Amino acid sequence: MLLEQTIENTIYFLALINPVSKVFFLTSKKPAYSRKELFTLSIKATIASLLILLILTSIGDFLLTRIFHVEMYSLSAAGGIILFIIGLTAVKEGNFFEEQKEAKRASDISVVPLAAPLIAGPGTMTAAITFASIHGIAITDICITIAILINLFFMLLSHPINRFLEKLNATGPIIKITGLIVTAVAMQMIFNGCASWVRQIV
Repeated sequence: MLLEQTIENTIYFLALINPVSKVFFLTSKKPAYSRKELFTLSIKATIASLLILLILTSIGDFLLTRIFHVEMYSLSAAGGIILFIIGLTAVKEGNFFEEQKEAKRASDISVVPLAAPLIAGPGTMTAAITFASIHGIAITDICITIAILINLFFMLLSHPINRFLEKLNATGPIIKITGLIVTAVAMQMIFNGCASWVRQIV
């Protein structure tokens, strides 16, 4: 049962992190990143995003409820709305982000925007805090770590993956399908937040 829950939650976090969008983000820069730049960028972003999410699983609930007096259903709805906009943009425009400016260097984007908000985004942060309060900090940390490491694997192989998808002319359809999934996940977060709010006031 624990293994099944771990796998399900890991897949959920992986869907929120959305490795496909990271592949296209890293391959959109012209001229392309060298292997060394890509490796350095991916490792820095992975470490930064993992630290952000692990910290949130530990103290996020306390910060929200005790300090900012924000209920979990409000966070779920707000995170869902932001994630919905991101997913809808991908479905309508065929991209998750604005193209990078050539002046940007690898060191400039490792934490912002790659680690946050592209990896540790609003949906992932919301899920990290929510799952920690429901399933416990330990199992949430395990699921997040596995999902982040899988995402790192995709980032390190960004160029081969992108070349393969371009040969199949699959880049556009995959972005839109992934965007639709992200949008659906966002809607579910909004519905869950609204349902929790209704139960709270009834």
